[in-house]
Order: sequence, then C-alpha cells, then structure tokens
Amino acid sequence: MRTTVFLLFLLMVQTAFSQELARFTVRPQKGAGLSPVAVSLDGLNYNTDNGRIALFLMTASGEKEVPSQLESGQSARLWFVFDNKTGEKKYVIRTTTQPESFQPAITLHTDDQTTTVWNGNSPVLSYQHAVALPPAGVDLKYKRSGFIHPLYSPGGEVLTRIQAPDHYHHYGIWNPWTKTNIDGREVDFWNLYLGQGTVKFAGYLDAVEGNIFSGFKVRQEHVYFLEGGGENTALNEVWDVRVWNLKPGISVVDLTTTLNSPLPNGILLDAYRYGGGIGYRATEKWHKENCTVLTSEGKTRAAADGTNARWCITEGESAVKEGRSGILFLSHPANRMHPEPMRVWPPDANGNRGDMYFEFCPIRHQEWKIEPEKNYTLKYRMIVFDGKITPEEAEMYWKSFASAPKILLAP
Repeated sequence: MRTTVFLLFLLMVQTAFSQELARFTVRPQKGAGLSPVAVSLDGLNYNTDNGRIALFLMTASGEKEVPSQLESGQSARLWFVFDNKTGEKKYVIRTTTQPESFQPAITLHTDDQTTTVWNGNSPVLSYQHAVALPPAGVDLKYKRSGFIHPLYSPGGEVLTRIQAPDHYHHYGIWNPWTKTNIDGREVDFWNLYLGQGTVKFAGYLDAVEGNIFSGFKVRQEHVYFLEGGGENTALNEVWDVRVWNLKPGISVVDLTTTLNSPLPNGILLDAYRYGGGIGYRATEKWHKENCTVLTSEGKTRAAADGTNARWCITEGESAVKEGRSGILFLSHPANRMHPEPMRVWPPDANGNRGDMYFEFCPIRHQEWKIEPEKNYTLKYRMIVFDGKITPEEAEMYWKSFASAPKILLAP
C-alpha cells in the first residue's frame, strides 16, 4: 500500500513540474554504433516559460531523464546520443522546472590567438583565428589564419603539424583550393608563396557548449590579390566545428564547410590532386616505417592515392601508453563525388622519408563550378583515437555518420 501511495505521489510531482510535448520511438540503424541523433521540435511549443526542454527514456520501471541538448534556429532540434546496438527505444519530450542535472563535458576557451575545445582537463583541438607568422627568415607570404592545430589524441599526442620546412603552406587541418579560375584568371589559394591568394579568418558566428556537443561556427574568406594592391573575396566559407560527447576514450569531431561565392560569375575549381575537402598534415613523428593507411576499399598507403573511399584510417607511432594514435576520416554520402577521391602521399613521398599527408579531395578527378550566391556543403567527421581501430569498427563509425536511425513520432 505504501509503495502504491509513493508511486502516485511521484506521478503527481512529475505532472506538477512538467508538461509533455511529444513522444517518439527510435529504430536502430543496422550496423551502426553510437550516434548523435536529432528529433525535430518544429510544430511544438518549446519556447515557453514553463521550464527547460528535457528528454526522458521510457523504461519498464518508469521514465528516466537522459542527456539532451536544444539547438534552436530556423528549424529547432533536440540532440541526444543513441546506441544502435541496444534496439528500439521509446522517449518522451517534456518541459520541466526541475534543475539541469547534466553538465557540459566538452568546453570552449577563447583567447587572442585560438579557440580551444577541452574534454574535461584534456585539450581536443585548437582553432587558430589569429594570423600565424612563418618562422623567422621565411617569406611572410606563408602567413595565414583559419585552421585547426593542434589536434590532440585522447591521450594528449599532438597529431597535426604546421609550417613544415618542406611545405611551409601546410597548416594542420585546413582546406584551401589550389587550381581555380576566376573570369579566366588562374588563382591558387593553396601555394601561398605564389602570392595569388590566401584564406583568412573573418569572424565568429557563434559558439555553444552543451552536454551533447560543444563547438563554434566561423566565417573564412578565400581572397585573391589584385594587381597594384588590394584584394577581393572569391569565396565566403562557414566552418561548423562540433566535438561530440559520445563516449570516453575517443574524440569525435565534425567539420562541416559551406561555400558561397559573391562573385558575379562564381568561381571554377579546376580538377587537381590537391584542394578543398579536408586536408591533414600529420605529426613530424610519422614516416614510412611507423605509420599506416587503410581505406574502406582495402587500399593501403602504397595504393590509396587517387582512389575513392568512404573512410580512411591514418595512424602511427605515438608516446601514449597504447603506443599508437590516429584519425579515422569519414566522408558523408551527401558530399560531392562520394565515395570521395583522396590524395595520400605514398611511402616514398617527401624525399623518400615518407611523411604523412592525407586529403579527401572532391575535385581530384572532376572540376567543380561554384555558381554565384549558392551554398555548397561538405561534411566530414574525424574519430580521433589511441591504440588501434579495426576495419569493422571504422565501418560502424561511418554508418553512424552516414545515416541516422529512424524516428517515429507518436500521433
């Protein structure tokens, strides 16, 4: 009897302090693992004075609140993490006046040089918004801003490199276009020493911290230099960088880039083996004897260059306790030319030392016309790890990125 009364009391308290907005069921995506999932709030009165939005998992023993994060805007969404391996689950969205019990694990810190994303007390990555000057004595044409460095493994190994003496224009994680054509004029935004163009940080659009993801949006400009001085913007680019709070022991980083040309005739991105997409210059520790590549099509480093893939594992020796660290690069099915062409330095690259360079390159085999005042988007995910990732795990991560589990809203 006391148990029944107590349960009725809890139900009354919950009803008094919350209001149901919607119920839905999630059906898992076959072969996927943990997935960030968003349910639309369009049509729901979520902007109320009745408290915060909360998500509850419906179980046999009652409702249990799970971490969620509201992303508002033209189309509002509620994000949460779903494990596709655990089967179908039912949820309810409520407004509640109960205080938030989940705190952001991923946080941001911005100073006059960078925005750094932290997971607890460990850095994940830094985005450089200030201009990075080249080493003393090197041509100032090599200066630039708007790139990710350092990118850290979960154990603290720095996996990126900038301004390598063999390629001063390499900047960690970055994506300038190489051979382009603007009204019949060739412009190279990649090889900075040519003095034809560069990429500049142009401002923060937003920054967000939450218990599902934290990140920021920035605007970058691909500018070309005019004869006699001055410059003009060929491409406006928005980087949306998100670090997901998925599970301990890995970092999950999304880089979504959206391109828009303000030029009256747009810009032609010529077919070439370098340019755009997502480029990665690896740590100077890696060389042909201690690092490897494996693609979704089974290509190793010696054969990967110029081929297409859905994902690519780049990994090598590191000082972490596992002895190895790396990045699994994922290309989204919505990307141009997916499965995407790659540029991978072969083992005899760079004076036969075999330094590591990787890139998903959507213009590798076919030119791309960016029409004026239209948006073009490319989506990438990086799974940053210590130890090893198997091909089966890589495929699971890609499926989690490529498509979301099915959400069925209750009538």
